[in-house]
Amino acid sequence: MDRSEALFETLIRLADDHLILGHRMSEWCGHAPMLEEDLAMPNIGLDLIGQSRPLYTYAGEVEGKGRDEDDFAYRRIERDYRNLLLVERPNGDFGHTMLRQLYYSAFMEPFWREAKNSTDETIAGIAAKAVKEVAYHVRHSGEWVIRLGDGTEESTRRMADAVEALAPYVDEVFADDEALDAAADLGIIPSPKNLRAEWDARIDAIFAEAQLERAQTVSISGGRQGRHGEQMGFLLADLQYVQRTYPGLTW
Repeated sequence: MDRSEALFETLIRLADDHLILGHRMSEWCGHAPMLEEDLAMPNIGLDLIGQSRPLYTYAGEVEGKGRDEDDFAYRRIERDYRNLLLVERPNGDFGHTMLRQLYYSAFMEPFWREAKNSTDETIAGIAAKAVKEVAYHVRHSGEWVIRLGDGTEESTRRMADAVEALAPYVDEVFADDEALDAAADLGIIPSPKNLRAEWDARIDAIFAEAQLERAQTVSISGGRQGRHGEQMGFLLADLQYVQRTYPGLTW
């Protein structure tokens, strides 16, 4: 795999992760358990979608086929998305959403920190801004996981259920393949598998305070190859509604 192919695949994966998780967070707007969170959660979603935009734009430039961020976000079918299965998981309850956010943010914080030294200047620039935003995402979601895990009997039970439900989707975050290996070898991004130890240490420390235990389960993957759960179709139907109803619509 040459540099342009590895770079394009890397950009699409990162952008898809952020777009899909950002959309999931936006679904809480007007439904959060308190006013403060009704502001915080959509703002995290805006951060994520905002990070996806320059990634999609750059992917279009690398591809050289005239596609822009709207083409990638709104005009692809389900099988063309390369996001992790973790980020497309339904919101569930508030604790479930916070744990999903913690898992992804605790991965992206060291990822963006290392990517500031990317051999690709555009990715390095995106990383320099994103790492500041994701640090807040980790702190916010981590504090809630601790509060709920070490809270009431009900909140503790719900957090334990969330840990078990999301456990199958963790390993895919750190899995490698030809595209990731090529991008890492070229210094475009850090290798995800090399970030696992730091992620484990971060999650273990938060779980210790939250009185939670990690779940052992069989891993599920396929998102990077375009194999998604049934919920992804419903998500895209919502996300792409306007473009599907009014194709090519512009402001």
